[in-house]
Amino acid sequence: MQANEKYIDESRQGEALMTLPTRNASKKLFLESYGCQMNFSDSEIVASILTEEGYQTTNQVNEADLILLNTCSIRDKAEQTVRNRLNALNAIKKQNPSLKIGVLGCMAERLKHKFLEEEHLVDIVVGPDAYRDLPNLLTEVEDGRDAINVQLSKEETYAEISPIRLGGNGVTAFVTITRGCDNMCTFCVVPFTRGRERSRDPHSILREIQELHEAGYKEVTLLGQNVDSYLWYGGGPKKDFKNATEIQKATAVDFAQLLDMVAMQFPSIRIRFSTSNPQDMKDNVLETMAKHHNICKYIHLPVQSGSTTVLERMNRQHTREQYFELIDKIRKIIPDCALSHDMIAGFCGETEEEHQDTLSLMEYVKYDFGYMFAYSDRPGTPAHKKMADDVPAETKKRRLQEIISLQQQHSAERMKAYVGKTHEVLIEGNSKKDENYWFGRNTQNAVIVFPKIEGTSVGDFVQVYVHDCTTATLLGEMQNQN
Repeated sequence: MQANEKYIDESRQGEALMTLPTRNASKKLFLESYGCQMNFSDSEIVASILTEEGYQTTNQVNEADLILLNTCSIRDKAEQTVRNRLNALNAIKKQNPSLKIGVLGCMAERLKHKFLEEEHLVDIVVGPDAYRDLPNLLTEVEDGRDAINVQLSKEETYAEISPIRLGGNGVTAFVTITRGCDNMCTFCVVPFTRGRERSRDPHSILREIQELHEAGYKEVTLLGQNVDSYLWYGGGPKKDFKNATEIQKATAVDFAQLLDMVAMQFPSIRIRFSTSNPQDMKDNVLETMAKHHNICKYIHLPVQSGSTTVLERMNRQHTREQYFELIDKIRKIIPDCALSHDMIAGFCGETEEEHQDTLSLMEYVKYDFGYMFAYSDRPGTPAHKKMADDVPAETKKRRLQEIISLQQQHSAERMKAYVGKTHEVLIEGNSKKDENYWFGRNTQNAVIVFPKIEGTSVGDFVQVYVHDCTTATLLGEMQNQN
């Protein structure tokens, strides 16, 4: 994973998504998702659109009339996985020639001609802004034509489409608030596969959370490539805000205001958000977090490198010193806030001194956890076009290992700090290791496992006293829930 994409949950890669049975469904859809939370959220929009077309999801690939893979272009590994999967699915298609196969998402934009024309792996290619066009594209395929729409939009936010919640635990859900990205980090393919940044109408966001609340959900994560730059002024790309009317500017809603609206309207729902970009995180967001009990005290704050010179080559729009200033503000305004990071080892031209800057930044912040990667060159990015990927693989590997080792040390320290305290925990499901135990997370996003007590169930908020920990998990006992 290139690190400015949301966290990629390896356990969910290639997950086939299932919805409740629908009436009037005459066709079967097999929908498999790869990559980040954004892609899984997009799959829920796709399922909603295709339900209207008479499709019912299935997790049996052999009974599908239509197979769609929602793909990720962030890592080479993700692309190889999808390519191998397409080859396997084409073997099924030989047995069932009427089967249609399509690729959605970020890879669709990047590899459209390869998949359709050169390798004949798919019938349909649909980019992240063109899901509404799926019914038309399916008609094209029925008429014997290849179907492709990878046009990026300056307007599309799918605001009024209610996603069909797929899989999941019925307790936590993602709600997309922005699409696209304007940051142009040199290592990242996202602006080219997901387009320019635009924000979703706040009323449609509140409406979607209301529907989740009515369905019994207890936690939402507001999702975007860069949530802190959320800005609604009536529609259109963020970059065009400067041309907005005086009334639009006066009535615009920023991220802090959106957070405040959600927290106040849904006091019984926990609110998380991801991902934040350091240069866009304003004091008013931190103050809103501090003000509301139901906004979780956790920020995922990618930094990518601790060296100002590397940050400059990455076009990250902030320096090491500015990042430290932001960390100091967070610690002052929200003293109990947990922090996580994304870090890239061995970016183009990285010297040993620049790598040491990364380690010293980590020592300063002492993150709760992080997502750490060796740099991998992605075709189509500015770094690929203009910079040499010149750090030897062995050096990248060693530097990554040093970053991981230091993070493990800090994670253990942070976990120990939670021991001996009572935490409010949302029960999310059974512990993977023992079904006699629940698992959930505290406000700082730390996972806690604890023995079940009769009368408690998934979706309950409970008080848990933590008596011990491993490097990644807190161990506790439920307190009297009076």
